[in-house]
Amino acid sequence: MTARPANTHQARLLKLLRDEGPNSRAQLGDRIDLSRSRLAVEVDRLLETGLVVADGLAASRGGRRSHNVRLNPELRFLGVDIGATSVDVAVTNAELEILGHLNKPMDVREGPVAVFEQVLDMAGKLKATGLAEGFDGAGIGVPGPVRFPEGVPVAPPIMPGWDGFPVREALSQELGCPVMVDNDVNLMAMGEQHAGVARTTADFLCVKIGTGIGCGIVVGGRVHRGTTGSAGDIGHIQAVPDGRPCACGNRGCLEAHFSGAALARDAVQAAGQGLSAELAARLEANGTLSAVDVAAAAAAGDATALDLIRAGGTHVGQVIAGLVSFFNPGLVVIGGGVTGLGHTLLAAIRSQVYRQSLPLATGNLPIVLGELGPSAGVTGAARLISDHLFSPA
Repeated sequence: MTARPANTHQARLLKLLRDEGPNSRAQLGDRIDLSRSRLAVEVDRLLETGLVVADGLAASRGGRRSHNVRLNPELRFLGVDIGATSVDVAVTNAELEILGHLNKPMDVREGPVAVFEQVLDMAGKLKATGLAEGFDGAGIGVPGPVRFPEGVPVAPPIMPGWDGFPVREALSQELGCPVMVDNDVNLMAMGEQHAGVARTTADFLCVKIGTGIGCGIVVGGRVHRGTTGSAGDIGHIQAVPDGRPCACGNRGCLEAHFSGAALARDAVQAAGQGLSAELAARLEANGTLSAVDVAAAAAAGDATALDLIRAGGTHVGQVIAGLVSFFNPGLVVIGGGVTGLGHTLLAAIRSQVYRQSLPLATGNLPIVLGELGPSAGVTGAARLISDHLFSPA
């Protein structure tokens, strides 16, 4: 894809067609504040670029029937969501429908070279199925702060070897297409905004609880990244004064007291102390424990597992309560791998937020689990690159 919209009117038309699917010229005219003649000119110019194609006649609205237009169905975006312990890679069309999706375990601490070898291999496998001859653009999410304009990770606490690595430049050369890079939680928020639980909300928080904890902040429908790209790094807000040491070098951070890694560590400790026969049996069988084991033990009624989840949810709720009082969002979305803990975790978070925040901020505040699961990150990644490509050069 070499063409880009020539002006803001064309950019709005492309994003409307992406978000709402094929539309008639008449329907587009209802949504865009342009005269009929100017709208016709802009649509015709987009047709000439090949970004948009004709799609038959629209249903009659009386009088002469309008023609439908849609985004070129041959356009393909690659969405890559790199987590701490796994990688998701997906191919989407221009309307961000996922056509193929692969997931592989991968330790981000192996470094960018090893991780991107895996990403390129997965992208090649998706291409080999016939889903795409090539990619018109790619969006990449990484689990750490990103200097957004350059697409470079900056001092990510759980990503040794990634600081300053030119992700955008390196992958653009390998894939032969434009690449955009962002924090993985921002992409989760964008995915839920595009096709998930936040479709109708302009101001919301999206909290990802996985190996670490982060927060995507959406203001007026746009992700807020902050001056240097570190907005939403709530895992390193102090939750317990002089608490446990954290990977960032401080003590008492939320992430040190509740995350996938912290929960697994606490579960192993509880099993070793004889506090949970269920967790002890799983530890003996597997040699290790994870959040999945804690969720299974809780589902079986294990009191210790339930206590661990509730305690963690209380810590998360304390931090979110402060954010809610400060930001006054219309929605809080909870996502990430630890959401397998389900409604026990959600109930603990809700209880703390509703108890601590002002009634004016929480009176109509839904706190819900994300709808898209692992698809949220790759959908958001495709949204990221399409936002870039569907903007004037």
